[in-house]
Amino acid sequence: MSKIKKKLLPKGIRSKRSKKGLNTKVLKKNQKIKIPKKEKGNANSFEEEWSEKRLILGEEENQPTENYDSEESDLDEEALQERHRKDLDKLKKTDPEFYKFLEDNDKKLLHFNLSDEEDAVLDETEDVDSVHKPTHDLEVASDESDFEGDDVKSGQKDNRVITLKIIKKWQSDIQADRSNKTIVEVTQAFHAALLRVSNIDMPDDESVRFKVEGSSIFNAVVQLCVMELGPAIRRYLGLQSGSKLLPHKCKKFNKVKGILKLYFSDLLKLLLGVTSSNVQCVLLKHLHYMSHMLASYSNITKSIVKKLISLWGSADDSVRVLAFLCILRITTTQTGGILDTTLKSMYLTFVKHSKFVSISSLALINFMKRSLVEMFSLDINISYTHVFLYIRQLAIQLRTAITVNKKENIQAVYNWQFINSLRLWGNLLSVTYKKQQMQQLVYPFVQVCLGTLKLVPTGQYFPLRFHVVQLLIDFSRDTGVFIPVLPFLLEILTSFDFNKKHQKLSMKPMHFTCLLRLSKSQLQENGFKDTVIDTVYGQILEYLSNQSNSIAFPDLSLVCIIHIKQFLKTCRVANYTRKMKQLLEKIEQNTKFIEDERSKVTFSLTDQNQIEGWESQIKVKGTPLTTYYESWNKLRNIKRNKEFTRNDQLGDYKLPTLNKVKKKATQKAEGRVELFPSDSDDSAHEGIKKFKRGKRGGKKNKKAFEEASADSDNQQDIVEDVNADDW
Repeated sequence: MSKIKKKLLPKGIRSKRSKKGLNTKVLKKNQKIKIPKKEKGNANSFEEEWSEKRLILGEEENQPTENYDSEESDLDEEALQERHRKDLDKLKKTDPEFYKFLEDNDKKLLHFNLSDEEDAVLDETEDVDSVHKPTHDLEVASDESDFEGDDVKSGQKDNRVITLKIIKKWQSDIQADRSNKTIVEVTQAFHAALLRVSNIDMPDDESVRFKVEGSSIFNAVVQLCVMELGPAIRRYLGLQSGSKLLPHKCKKFNKVKGILKLYFSDLLKLLLGVTSSNVQCVLLKHLHYMSHMLASYSNITKSIVKKLISLWGSADDSVRVLAFLCILRITTTQTGGILDTTLKSMYLTFVKHSKFVSISSLALINFMKRSLVEMFSLDINISYTHVFLYIRQLAIQLRTAITVNKKENIQAVYNWQFINSLRLWGNLLSVTYKKQQMQQLVYPFVQVCLGTLKLVPTGQYFPLRFHVVQLLIDFSRDTGVFIPVLPFLLEILTSFDFNKKHQKLSMKPMHFTCLLRLSKSQLQENGFKDTVIDTVYGQILEYLSNQSNSIAFPDLSLVCIIHIKQFLKTCRVANYTRKMKQLLEKIEQNTKFIEDERSKVTFSLTDQNQIEGWESQIKVKGTPLTTYYESWNKLRNIKRNKEFTRNDQLGDYKLPTLNKVKKKATQKAEGRVELFPSDSDDSAHEGIKKFKRGKRGGKKNKKAFEEASADSDNQQDIVEDVNADDW
């Protein structure tokens, strides 16, 4: 039988065929086949009966006689297919129930006239139909949807979905478009992108014009707004880069007023939700560029400034700086009362974040302090009311602690928030001292500082005393105001017993930079007394060096000289007395220098202008104490930098050092050049090393060198085998 006939025959006939022919039963004409009903618990009998009837059907339809092969050999393929169709139609008329049963359960038997390729396609369609299909389209939350362009997902195209092609078109149009059409579209796209990020369902009405799907489209929309929206608005309004004209005074401002308000509110929401420092830096730079336009929106400006102040107080370093620059620019461009509320909020934020001081937080607190000084210096009239109220508040806390004298009230004064507030107002008054309004606050400020020093004068609070004294020294140096600081330093030398032996050894030097109060165990360490002496020595030297050009320096230093001499008589520690003797010598040397210069004076001591001129001349000329202090301060700063960077600890690791060897110029040898010298040169070098190492017995070393060089001339290169056991 040919291959074509084998394909056309049903599977049942092919499996039952024998070499001689088909040995099967033949159905009588118009005989119906009854489909057996499946009974419960009798599955095997049902399958056997059904298989017999299926076999009979296949034999009747395909081979009614034993000479099937001889009859079909003369027919072509089309005639066979036509004959099979007629047989199936006949079966459909004679036994429709059975034909329907075959359609539902065994379609392959009815379509046996198909080719192999069509049969394979039919199998695939049946497999696909058997797989479960969802009843509705599922959203694809991946970035692949961003690159589909104009492809249709569900059979209908959504014109509101933003694609990369649209964004590229906006990017080119926004630079050349003179109308506000592209600006409106870009801001609406930014609003749709923000709705996509915030867990808000996208409304189906026409208020939201666009849809943003995918992270790449979101990033592209935000990048377009950050890079192109600000310059486009300035071009549309006619604002130049250096122009101070407010946006609401432009003619075309009304056309973009509403859309800009929506954009600034969306930008604020994005700032509130972003936590990454890199993204915050990008948004703050964009806000700094757009801050000039916030002058027309006072309500949104207050919310934005509030968020910026929170970032200024608690974010990373780069974010802090950008937030402060935004605050500074917004307050300088605003004409309303935004500066008043900003100063109050910034001071409260400063006090809140200066509760604890450590090495890591000290730089951040100093940055906040310097930025607050700059903000208060913008408007002296507004700043005066704030500074007066805050210094008065500090004075009330100090008065309560002095009168009540309880632990809780004392702790309200002796804490980092109180000390940092004093530092802030000291720096501000030193910067704005020339203003007449701020000069009235100098006396109450100094009185609060002196009262803080006198509250608890014990050794446990020596670090706090040093902090306040240093504050007064800096303020006196910057403003020229005389403040009696020496008694508080000399009191330490007379009140504390430095001869008492310590009970504990401190492994590391003690630093008072981040300390206000010492524990009992720290008071018993030897490092405590060393640090106290060093700090007293440094602060007395710094204070007197600032006053060293004064005409009254001999009178001022007299009390200091008496106390130091008294300390030298009572103290028996050599390290402490050696330092104080050196300080005493420098003070006496400067006193003698001022007395010599003062003896040449011809003007009256009541002439203040002449005295100031004389002191300025002495300051330019230089005094012995100032020259010594400058050299000592340089060494102290180097030592501090090493301690903070821990460079001194690198010596414990014994890191190798690289010594650069200077290469000598070698002359080219004429004649034959030996590329690979023998080992005799190495042996000669060894003899030279032995000759150089010897300290004594020069003749013996010389003789050994000559013998080594003679042996090297007679030696030959010997190559020995390397044994694995030697390694």
